[in-house]
Amino acid sequence: MKINAWLDRYVAEEAPKSKSLIVTVLGDSILPGASGLWLSELIALMAPFGLSERLVRTSCFRLIEEGWLSTRRDGRRSHYSLTALGQRRIELASQRIYTAPSDDWDGQWTLVIAPRSAETLPNRVDLRRELEWEGFAALASGVMIHPDAKQAVLQQLLGDLGLADRVLVFRGARPDGFDATPELLTFWNLDEVRARYSRFIARFQPLVAALAAASLTPVQAFRVQTLMIHAFRRATLHDPRLPIPMLPADWPGIAAYALCRRLYAITRPLARAHLATSCQWPPSSGDDGLAARFA
Repeated sequence: MKINAWLDRYVAEEAPKSKSLIVTVLGDSILPGASGLWLSELIALMAPFGLSERLVRTSCFRLIEEGWLSTRRDGRRSHYSLTALGQRRIELASQRIYTAPSDDWDGQWTLVIAPRSAETLPNRVDLRRELEWEGFAALASGVMIHPDAKQAVLQQLLGDLGLADRVLVFRGARPDGFDATPELLTFWNLDEVRARYSRFIARFQPLVAALAAASLTPVQAFRVQTLMIHAFRRATLHDPRLPIPMLPADWPGIAAYALCRRLYAITRPLARAHLATSCQWPPSSGDDGLAARFA
């Protein structure tokens, strides 16, 4: 298999959105080494994916409008940095991408209940959207549920929305002898998530043998790693991240994570070398954070 031909065919067939692909590069390649980069650097990094300078500029403008990025001028040069909101979003996504699925569950569930008075809150729609982003499902009107919610993340989310004292959070186990797990699983669209993971495996599994046999260049490694993380991010962000004991024995999310981890180990050193020649900030400054990825 010729790596460049595979990469070009993948981009043509999958047609990743420019804005979303830039977010992947920011999260996987720029953080944690730096919080931003010059526009010229970003244009150079996105060029191997077929993104023109104009498209990069337009995508950055939209990311500014959506609160992901801020910009400052230095003469004729523009520097883009992640906002606090953008960095928080990427850090939360990174926890899902680089952390293995949980196989340890204490059998307890987290319920978030918005009282009827909260229906008039201006942030009620944001609350549901953010909770769904964290894998919660709607059990009933105003009631969201998850078996393995990260409590620190949940409290930060409620605090950011100004709802910490307006929403009730309960954590508890099911009554002895009562197992509603099969019925509760129907609140999540696991068939769609399964299909996403299966597609990821089908597309990237052939690269394992191909990369082992190829003499990979830094730019090829950067392209492979970015497209792989981008595809895996799109799959895992739709995954409610239910504990493994609740899932079917053949759940493809486990194999997808293992595949992503294996390929990342191959591409990471050369991809970092490509960044070192493309950006003015030293990528090595983020090694501590990178070492924790897929640990």
